[in-house]
Amino acid sequence: MIPERIYLDHAATTPLRPEARRAMEVGFDHWANSSSPHAEGRKARAMLEDARERVKTALKWDGEVIFTSGASEATDIAFDYTDVLFQFASAVEHDAISHRANYMECESVPVGRDGAVEFEWLTEAKMPVAGSGAGNTRRSLLALQQVNSETGNRQDIESARSLCGERQGLLLVDCAQSAGKFHLPRCDLAIVSAHKFGGPIGVGALLVKDFAMLRPSGGQERGYRRGTENLPGVLGMAAALEACADPYVASEVLEPLEELADKCRKIGGSWLSDRLSDPTPYIRAVAMPNMSATAQVMRFDMAGIAVSQGSACSSGTMKTSRVLEAMQVEPEVAANTIRVSVGWNTTRAEVERFCEVWLEMAKA
Repeated sequence: MIPERIYLDHAATTPLRPEARRAMEVGFDHWANSSSPHAEGRKARAMLEDARERVKTALKWDGEVIFTSGASEATDIAFDYTDVLFQFASAVEHDAISHRANYMECESVPVGRDGAVEFEWLTEAKMPVAGSGAGNTRRSLLALQQVNSETGNRQDIESARSLCGERQGLLLVDCAQSAGKFHLPRCDLAIVSAHKFGGPIGVGALLVKDFAMLRPSGGQERGYRRGTENLPGVLGMAAALEACADPYVASEVLEPLEELADKCRKIGGSWLSDRLSDPTPYIRAVAMPNMSATAQVMRFDMAGIAVSQGSACSSGTMKTSRVLEAMQVEPEVAANTIRVSVGWNTTRAEVERFCEVWLEMAKA
């Protein structure tokens, strides 16, 4: 059975898992402030700390966890409270990170046509060894997205980690699109967003290898974040992570997309996974010949299928994707590229229907 509407924009947000909904209901029953010393507050605190350990276990993270209101706040804490002198971020990062590069002294690291970061660009002159040079007593911070939210390309985080280790720098990895789907990479700090894997909107975490990397900002979360913790959201996040399967989406659900890729190439379309350095299965960028992405998104919507034109944070601008520009994708291809992303509840029948509609539109 195919539902009336088909949702294939999971990279923007994914539906709340039933396990997360039930956990949140428990959290709503324990409404006390977890910072309060009375019995109700102590009960809420115990539930919060239990959820913290469950998140660490589910992610196989042996460092610290700071609960936040989402990935954007986690990004702000990482950039604002690490003791670093130089900040770097790749040219294909999510807007939450790339916007910081526009108003702070944060250098943009170029990528190749395959979307991979050009580590050679980070010479010692760009990213010096901590403590070297006059007045340089602080480290560098390098921010990279493990999985790109528009193309699905995966960065070589291990090489980035080696580079940061050589320069005594810190590696911040945006795991918003990868947490719950792939193993967390070895890094100093990691960003997690619950609503990308079936948790609630409005909760996330900054994973920190050691609190010594951060300056305390006062308030909650052991003094590293201000604001009362969202207990229902945290419980939903923990439950959603525990519900993630391996693989995140069964291979048979994705098979129709591989068949569509062959047909796309034959009729002059572009399957951007072909050019990526390390494509991942849950996010696909595809360009239809002779139809703009804007027109495609509207026509798919009228056909009952939700897809997007790049990242949800920038798709409303109707501008050419800066991610595709950084990858030197031809303007005519970039203008016709849509993003299709699957999630925990996507069915094979839904993917097959998308493929049918895509071919009908492409051949019209």
